[in-house]
Amino acid sequence: MTNGRVDATWLTASSKATKIPRRVLRAYVTAAARANASEPRCELAWNTIAAIGRIESVHGAVYGSRIHGDGVARPRIRGVALDGDGVRAITDTDGGDLDGDRTWDRAVGPMQFIPTTWSRWGSDGDGDGRSNPQDVDDAALATGRYLCGSGKRLDSRDGWLRAVVTYNESASYVRKVSRTATGYADDASRA
Repeated sequence: MTNGRVDATWLTASSKATKIPRRVLRAYVTAAARANASEPRCELAWNTIAAIGRIESVHGAVYGSRIHGDGVARPRIRGVALDGDGVRAITDTDGGDLDGDRTWDRAVGPMQFIPTTWSRWGSDGDGDGRSNPQDVDDAALATGRYLCGSGKRLDSRDGWLRAVVTYNESASYVRKVSRTATGYADDASRA
């Protein structure tokens, strides 16, 4: 990335190699660069954000949604009600503003933020003056800020594991992110 822009040739080749939509991959790479600029000791790689995006929403393509040219997921991505049935119970914290549910919270957007986490880490990744969890630019930057906000250096195994487990407190989730991130890095390096 130079001058805030992702190299178009790399982006096209890496998108094809990783099967991450070009528009979405650009958001992940830009978000990692911006998060690292804010927290230089973080050392967050784009493929970690990409792996989380794949696991959380198939890069914005879950539940019949897709990321449009403006970066926004349509239809809006809303996860299951966090009602305690196989998931942690979280009663409504946002009056349904982000998730459309006034009884229970739901994770929203391509990076699946719960409303309370979004209220702290929500970001304006595309510079449009709004932070929208349905916008992949905003959500990817929020993910980067959240991971870097752990205070851990993500270029070490221990730091990376400790940061990713804060995103989802499941050992199997962390292993899946690790495998997916490694696969994306390998695929992009061969592109």
